[in-house]
Amino acid sequence: MNIKILKIQIALVLLLIFNATNAQQKDAEKCRYTKTNYGFLMVLREGDNVLELIENLAKEQKIPSANFTGIGFAQEATFGFYDFGEKKFHPKTFNKVEMGSITGSIAWNGDKPSIHMHGVATDDKFDAYGGHILGLKVGTGSMEIYITVNSEKLERKIEQPLNANVLQLPCLK
Repeated sequence: MNIKILKIQIALVLLLIFNATNAQQKDAEKCRYTKTNYGFLMVLREGDNVLELIENLAKEQKIPSANFTGIGFAQEATFGFYDFGEKKFHPKTFNKVEMGSITGSIAWNGDKPSIHMHGVATDDKFDAYGGHILGLKVGTGSMEIYITVNSEKLERKIEQPLNANVLQLPCLK
């Protein structure tokens, strides 16, 4: 076989593989969430920033407020323990963990979504860690987030003396 023809054939095969892989990646990027009867279902993939994507969904879909639950694999989960004396979070990051439970809420702080997320992560020894989630990145596999939308817009505001971002509720009449 002619070397020139072989090189052309190899180039064509590589181009087809590249295009097929690129198309799959684009399809995966397009569909991160779908509408459900109660709100949305998100399926996030390796490397996705969970908090950022929930914030983006809240903005794009104009979600007034919501609560959510989730499960999945995390490449990196950063938990924060709030020190009431210092009025700040002390972070601790865990790598390659499984999120046995994620729970939280979506509200607003001015014109920006305010996500409050807690969770429990387990490592390969089945040791569990949990608390307030400051950062969460999807690991190998996927993460599923089920979002239940509420009709009323809720806000969060900093309250003293804790310096904490607290959900504000309308008073019942």
